[in-house]
Amino acid sequence: MTSFNKEEKDLVESYERDEWRSSTNQDSDIERYGQYARATFKKDMRVNIRLSKKDLEAIQARALEEGIPYQTLMGSVLHKYVGGRLVERSR
Repeated sequence: MTSFNKEEKDLVESYERDEWRSSTNQDSDIERYGQYARATFKKDMRVNIRLSKKDLEAIQARALEEGIPYQTLMGSVLHKYVGGRLVERSR
């Protein structure tokens, strides 16, 4: 039996409630959402920040574990934060 996370369960339940509709103009939708994606991930601004050596080394170590550049990891964390998707772990 397949185990779903909460987001996957929500999608399946939404589908089963017949909430999904086919696109009436798929080509137009693909282009429009493609433009949204390009605008979202366009890196057109540079930011300089000061970090403690300890924090930077921790970020670099985590990025190495994830197999991505540390600046990409930092950008991803900030993107999730401003989008309200960065969740603090309970202690």
